[in-house]
Parts: sequence; C-alpha cells; structure tokens
Amino acid sequence: MDAQTLVQRARDAGVMIAAAESCTGGMISAAITDVPGSSRVFDRGFVTYSNGAKQAMLGVQPATLEAHGAVSEAVAAEMAAGALARSDADIAVAVTGIAGPGGSQHKPEGRVCFGLARAGQAVRTETVEFGALGRERVRRATVDHALQLLLSAV
Repeated sequence: MDAQTLVQRARDAGVMIAAAESCTGGMISAAITDVPGSSRVFDRGFVTYSNGAKQAMLGVQPATLEAHGAVSEAVAAEMAAGALARSDADIAVAVTGIAGPGGSQHKPEGRVCFGLARAGQAVRTETVEFGALGRERVRRATVDHALQLLLSAV
C-alpha cells in the first residue's frame, strides 16, 4: 500500500490523520508527508522514542509502562488515544516495537504493537511479529502496516 492512496482516500473522506511513533522514529509521518497535498489530511506526528516522551506528549500512564512495558498493546492503545486527543485528527495510528537488533525471549526482535484510534470508537490494537528481519526491514514493514491500518479506518 502506498501513502498516495491513503492521502487520496483521506482527502475524499474529509478526515485528518495523526501518527504516534516510537520504533519508526517519524517514518510514518514522513511517508505520508512525502505525498503532495498531504497537508490537507495530515495534522501532526509525535515521535515519542523514550518512555518520558510517551508520558509527556501522549499521556501514556507510568503504571501502564510499568505493568506492560513500552512494547505492548496497552501502551500502543494509550499512544493512539493520546495522539487523537492532542491533535485535530479524526484518526490516529500508534506504533511501538523492537526494531532490532536484539530483543529478548519475551519481547523478540520484530515484535511491533499497533494502536488505531478513531473519534467516537474504541481503540483497536494488534501485535505483529515481523521476525528478525533486521532493523531497516522491520521499520519499513511497520510503516507499511501502519499505512494499511489507517487506510482501513478511512
């Protein structure tokens, strides 16, 4: 899926988008804003790489981070809800994961948690195990999946 399709459909639907990114470091926002005319549909992006940034910028609760860790659907949900609440967007996507190299037995390289928030609806979450593809490929796969989630919500 390319960002151009997303931008066109979002423009046709009259919706604004926000992104809350950890492991992708702004790549989702960049993919969308690479498309001419994206300013009509992209409100803002939050790059919240550290736990402190997740808390300060998106309102992620310290108790959620402590109980579940940054790479969790619970944190992805709070990131997405926070991005929606702190923007003028109608839809927000959030990603948090282990791009690699490394990881652990409990949180392996390639695990990415996604959150999708839409005004008036419950936040949807999911975890995708991309596997140990290497940092660049995990991040690119995460961007592609996030764009697909946004498209499904438009």
